[in-house]
Amino acid sequence: MFRNVVVGVDDGEGGRDAIALARMLAGEGSELTLAHVYQGDSEVSRASTPAYESAQHERVRELLEKASEEAGVQAKLRWHGSPSVGRGLHELAELTEADLLVVGSSRRGLLGRVLIGDDTRAALNGAPCAIAIAPTGYSREPAVMREIGVAYNGSPESDRALKLARTVAAEHQTTLSAFEAVSTPAYFFLSAPYPVDSDSIQGRVDQARERIVALGGVEPHAAYGDPVEELTLYSASLDLLVVGSRGYGPLGRLVYGGVAQRLARTARCPLLVLTRSARTTPDGADVEDGLTRTTSGG
Repeated sequence: MFRNVVVGVDDGEGGRDAIALARMLAGEGSELTLAHVYQGDSEVSRASTPAYESAQHERVRELLEKASEEAGVQAKLRWHGSPSVGRGLHELAELTEADLLVVGSSRRGLLGRVLIGDDTRAALNGAPCAIAIAPTGYSREPAVMREIGVAYNGSPESDRALKLARTVAAEHQTTLSAFEAVSTPAYFFLSAPYPVDSDSIQGRVDQARERIVALGGVEPHAAYGDPVEELTLYSASLDLLVVGSRGYGPLGRLVYGGVAQRLARTARCPLLVLTRSARTTPDGADVEDGLTRTTSGG
């Protein structure tokens, strides 16, 4: 599954939550990298004294070593200066050719909820690989994988998400389900002379469930309503929700500001967003990395 996993680590609970989720998702033999992004860019680096840079790197190294030891994980340690946490994590993911980037939620999130703050939002937008977001407090409870769910609507993006979810479910020998939210486009209400009747709604829900049954090996779920609201309710019964994301922007990597982005604010379980990835290091990017080390937890 995921063979090269980068974990965003800070000095708060979000970093511990991210490490716990990364351990759950990483496959046997995976390479785990604990990464910290500190404030800095090329101009700052040129103006900084060697003594300042050395002290900064020592502080970060100690932070990452402590995180590794407390989590009991064997991992590489890496740090990077960047004007923003999101950009720095993207650059590290590209430099290490990661296939998964894991981050924590905002510190203001409710226990067991995903709630993205500015750093998490920045990491989600434009990620060069799949990205997983751990709910607040995820590291406090034993990580289990009993049911994996997929947001499905028949699109190529949701088909990719389902394929990945099948692999994860097989590795964890757990239940796999899929959910389709049926909704009525806004333009229908402008053109239809009468409201949508309940029989018509139920018929569409039944058809959605039948589409999922036809996929094979997936427990089917469907409901009528706002996709994000319904998927949020669905996520409360899951241990992981997998979502496909459409790519926009010059590099085709921007997470579309629809279902995936909104779910990143409301999901009640870990969220795995499968982006359209590009592993090209940006031209002119400041690539001043810390020493790569391997350390064993206690």
